[in-house]
Amino acid sequence: MTTRFSRAVLGGMAIVAIGAASMPASAQDNDEARIRKLEAEVRALQRTVFPGGAGRFFEPEITSGAAKPATSVTPSSTAVTDILARMDALETQMQSLTAQTEENTNSLRLLTTRLAALEVTSGAAAEAANGAPETNLSAMTGGASATRPPVEVAARPAPQQPAPRPAVATGPTAERLAAVQKIAKPQTDDAADDEYSYGFRLWDAGFYPEAQQQLTLFVEKYPNHSRISFGRNLLGRAYLDDGKAKEAAPWFLRNYQADKQSARAPDSLLYLAESMIATKDTSRACIALAEFGETYPALASGRLADQYQANLRKVKCN
Repeated sequence: MTTRFSRAVLGGMAIVAIGAASMPASAQDNDEARIRKLEAEVRALQRTVFPGGAGRFFEPEITSGAAKPATSVTPSSTAVTDILARMDALETQMQSLTAQTEENTNSLRLLTTRLAALEVTSGAAAEAANGAPETNLSAMTGGASATRPPVEVAARPAPQQPAPRPAVATGPTAERLAAVQKIAKPQTDDAADDEYSYGFRLWDAGFYPEAQQQLTLFVEKYPNHSRISFGRNLLGRAYLDDGKAKEAAPWFLRNYQADKQSARAPDSLLYLAESMIATKDTSRACIALAEFGETYPALASGRLADQYQANLRKVKCN
């Protein structure tokens, strides 16, 4: 195949050469250019027919203009790379913020601890300045300050609906209602005093639940009346005589703390001791009795001496 193709090519070239000899000089120049072009095309055709590579048969003369030597290209940044870089930055910022938050939390915790310690120290100093009786009373009331407003006393009885006695859990009988209605309510110019007096009459007749309700109405409605000390003390006694020492104790304590120089404050302190004895709280009963002896020495050997000594005999105090 090679011999035939070569002969054909050479024959063509011979014909061209013969023709070129008979042409003028100007025509020969044109033919020379055409021959060179033809030769180049033949070489290109021969390289196609006889591929060998590396210039074994012919050196390439026609090359692609787009061909360029290979160079190492550094890959450009992609969208994924950018996202990863931004995520790394965010994680670094989050770690920094977390560390700052932990530091702030620890600082706040330390500050809160210091404030609590200062409050405890201040409270202890205040109690020491007020003297031993106040400290004893604070222990007796479970940490409640003696100067705390009476309205904040714990275990305060319900002002409207006292707990009914078991015997009348289903409601008062007709006979009891009739007996209560026989207790006349005073009608004077002092409506507050009338309310107190009616509560006293109910208590004196042994109608303790009714007395509790009536006296609660009095102390809540007339907190500044001249008989308020009598009313709170009698309300505590209405609960104590009804066998409800736990409900009675807050009223006695409230009356004592409200005004230690009031008419029934000493009585309330003694009845508070009796309430503690009834609940078998000996330590607080002793505190109340010690408080009474130190605060009211004249009454301890005078008007309330019998009740005071009777309570002392019921407990063993150090």
